[in-house]
Amino acid sequence: MKKINEVVEKKNGKYPEKVLQFGEGNFLRAFVDWMIDEANDEGLFGGSIVLCQPIAQGMVARLNAQDNVYTLVMRGLEKGKKTENVKVITSVSRGVNPYEEYDSYIALAKSKDLKVIVSNTTEAGISYGEGDKLDDRPPTSYPAKICSFLYTRYKHFNGDPALGILLLPVELIEDNGPVLKRIVYQYAKEWNLGDGFTKWLDSSCTFANTLVDRIVTGYPRNEAAEYEEKFGYKDDMIDTSEVFNLWVIEANKKYSDMFPIAKTQANVIWTDDVKPYKMRKVRILNGAHTSTVLAAYLSGYEYVGQFVKDEDFEAYLKDLIFSEVIPTIKLPKDELAQFASAVFERFGNPFINHRLLDISLNSVSKFVARCLPSLEDYLSIEKKLPSHLTFSLAALIKFYDVKHNEEGYYGIRENGDTYSVKDNAENLAFFEEAWKEKDLAKLVRNVLSSKTLWQRDLTEIEGLYKEVLVNLESIQKNGVRVTIKNL
Repeated sequence: MKKINEVVEKKNGKYPEKVLQFGEGNFLRAFVDWMIDEANDEGLFGGSIVLCQPIAQGMVARLNAQDNVYTLVMRGLEKGKKTENVKVITSVSRGVNPYEEYDSYIALAKSKDLKVIVSNTTEAGISYGEGDKLDDRPPTSYPAKICSFLYTRYKHFNGDPALGILLLPVELIEDNGPVLKRIVYQYAKEWNLGDGFTKWLDSSCTFANTLVDRIVTGYPRNEAAEYEEKFGYKDDMIDTSEVFNLWVIEANKKYSDMFPIAKTQANVIWTDDVKPYKMRKVRILNGAHTSTVLAAYLSGYEYVGQFVKDEDFEAYLKDLIFSEVIPTIKLPKDELAQFASAVFERFGNPFINHRLLDISLNSVSKFVARCLPSLEDYLSIEKKLPSHLTFSLAALIKFYDVKHNEEGYYGIRENGDTYSVKDNAENLAFFEEAWKEKDLAKLVRNVLSSKTLWQRDLTEIEGLYKEVLVNLESIQKNGVRVTIKNL
């Protein structure tokens, strides 16, 4: 069987290299590179991508071996129907390993064609690395690489204000753009690069704050041979993802014409404030996970796609999202409803087996970040407790009814099976001790009053202690399903 690059014309890789991408992994290739390919197909962008390996070990060599052409398979539900969209991505011109081809890499800093730098260097990537130097080839940390790269550009073009760069980090940290900018400035000061350089960074470069959302499942190991047979070529870099996609970019909208990915079918939003969109994602998508999966797992389900087909859990989840969470978010209600409807289709994606037990990892801190703000805001707005979010807190306490043995901490499901509970050691030890109390009223009070768990005393929230206790008593006596039916 021929290789993909022997069969497919690389039509978009011939354009000027306008994008430098730090990160050649599955996510960026199924997200940013797909969006750029769409813009090129529609004659909107006319730019190709250079992939750069942010660490010494990576996949650039494997991608170069097939001329950086690969197949993306997007799978999921759309309006309730199974959908599979296949697209060959051809917008990557080449891949560069700066640890082996430093001169080729740094030459990009001197290119007038370059407009955008995208990165996904993992959450740990945007961090300060002590000991990095300007003359390292390259520096170790990603912010040091960026500082060195931009300084090379600044010097080469004598600080030309028209040749700044739009930086789009997509790392999953709060304020990813501002954090990257702060560390770049730290290096600029440490390396004595001068006020002229930092003023050029301020006036000519934009470190955008971004939010990304797409589940990327990567290389389909169990289905690769079947896909290659169907495609008629060999592709070692097949990538798979869900259909849904969202990229929110907090930056001057002048960039939307220079980087016109929002003018395609891609779901891209240019905004002056990314925070409401982050709240929407955290409270609706992530919050729906955290407030449902523990109860669903206790009642016998293993995967997200199973419980969303259950009549009782579907009704519970819809009431929770539409009646309790959406009223707490300051965005247009039709926009929130559309996002929430997409969440249900994403949860029901038959191509993704998302294990509930995997999602349960560190549920205490997740509840604090994702669910507790909705609960408190709902109470403030409606002057009453949200029944479903309150139940989810009781379900969490029940899920953390744990004991430990030589293998770690475990709980017991309603069917008698044991399950592993993963959280930090202090939280697990606290719950094990708390559940030694046989009086549920005392147990609930002890748990809710722990500032270590919740960062505040939850018994101070009017009525919460009583409602959580009622729900936990019902879970203990009647089980999860009966309890959610009676909410």
